Amino acid sequence: MLRKAFVMQVNPDAHAEYARRHDALWPEMAQTLKAHGAHDYSIWLDAKRSLLFAQVAIESEARWAAIADTEVCRRWWAFMRDVMATNPDGSPVSEELTEAFYLA
Repeated sequence: MLRKAFVMQVNPDAHAEYARRHDALWPEMAQTLKAHGAHDYSIWLDAKRSLLFAQVAIESEARWAAIADTEVCRRWWAFMRDVMATNPDGSPVSEELTEAFYLA
């Protein structure tokens, strides 16, 4: 199992809306994540800086990357576009983090 971590930006006035939408994550989005080998996915909010810290365990980089090509993921990105920074293709602006320490 591989572990990934990355940061994203949420609009300062959209913290509650971001959380509300994820509390009601579409079942087909959750199923797609799991079907592509994503496990133990969590997103944390740094409210002071409007940063989102995400961590996820994945089975392979290829399967994780393939999620972006699914129809439901594209719809989810469009749904989230008004509450967070996004790229021209609709994906969230995200910066992958490098692991500095891990204690199992």
